[in-house]
Amino acid sequence: MTRLDRYLLHQLMALFGFFALVLVSVYWVNQAVRLFDKLISDGQTALVVLEFTALTLPNVIRLVLPVAAFAATIYAVNRLAQDSELVVMQATGASPWRLARPVAMFGLIVAVLMLVLVHALVPAARARLADRQAQISENVTAQFLIEGSFQHPTDGVTIYIREISPLGELLDLFLSDGRAAGTRTTYTAEKALIVRSDTGPKLIMLDGMAQTLRFADASLAITRFSNFTYDIAGLMGASAGARRGWEDLPTWALIAPTPEVLELTGSDTQSARLELHQRLAQPLLAPVAALIGFAALMLGGFSRFGLWRQIGLATVGLIAVQFMANATDSAMRGAPDLWGLAYLPVALGLAAAAGLLWLATRPRRLRTPRGAEPATGGGAPA
Repeated sequence: MTRLDRYLLHQLMALFGFFALVLVSVYWVNQAVRLFDKLISDGQTALVVLEFTALTLPNVIRLVLPVAAFAATIYAVNRLAQDSELVVMQATGASPWRLARPVAMFGLIVAVLMLVLVHALVPAARARLADRQAQISENVTAQFLIEGSFQHPTDGVTIYIREISPLGELLDLFLSDGRAAGTRTTYTAEKALIVRSDTGPKLIMLDGMAQTLRFADASLAITRFSNFTYDIAGLMGASAGARRGWEDLPTWALIAPTPEVLELTGSDTQSARLELHQRLAQPLLAPVAALIGFAALMLGGFSRFGLWRQIGLATVGLIAVQFMANATDSAMRGAPDLWGLAYLPVALGLAAAAGLLWLATRPRRLRTPRGAEPATGGGAPA
């Protein structure tokens, strides 16, 4: 790297750190407030709120890094232009293509940071967050098991417990379930326990009876049992299964998903391949954003008022790339075999940046006053 490359890269990295910190703080605080309201209303402690907000941080950083790279490039180039440093660099023979080299290096550094995020930190944080959400759901469900009071955890379900022993046993349980159309089942048990399982919390009733009333013919069916398992995972909207999304799994599990992984996600290998290519394509948006911002600003000349028109053009270009990324993502969700579309926004963004740099290298023709003849470069005849 030459001294010019190091100087520009230093400027870009310093500004990138500033913009990344600001954008992450704004975005993270916005999510933290929503989590705070939801978790505190469920009776969770401040430590749980802090843990949940910390687990959302890697995904927030992943989202804002390309925008931070774009903002840092725009601000750095605009400041160099206002201070005439950019004019001096070009006067020494540095073409826009030459000046784009440190910008590309800067974009690749940001892309490496995003690679670490999308392949390691974000999946690990999402998996931990899913586990903690399942535990919180079980705790919230257990909060409705209060002794000496009729509780209605959801429509059609009523629970009454005479007493909860110091060992956690539910004594003299009454449970009425009328969620099924046309029937109502009432469970009574001398004793019950709440146990955890891979599919959510279960209620184990001991020495009881189930009475099922059918409204159609007013018939009553009575079943006595020594033990009976009742699924209470759905009472508070908890997940009835241990399903995981591909976003929660590490990248190595997407390369060749095993039958166990396919059963865990309830999906197929095409969806795994789609998620893998999306993770490979996402970090490439960082150098694309930086190069589009730089190339657009190189179209303008020196101006004490700044390069506002070029900044507007760069912003429109970045919005167009993001719009293309959203459109291809929607298309691939409906057809996972079209995973190649994940690289289309990157390719179009690089093509747009190359086109803008090519326009910046073309010599600008000087305007001549109307009615005047342009100079030919020759002297007057003697």
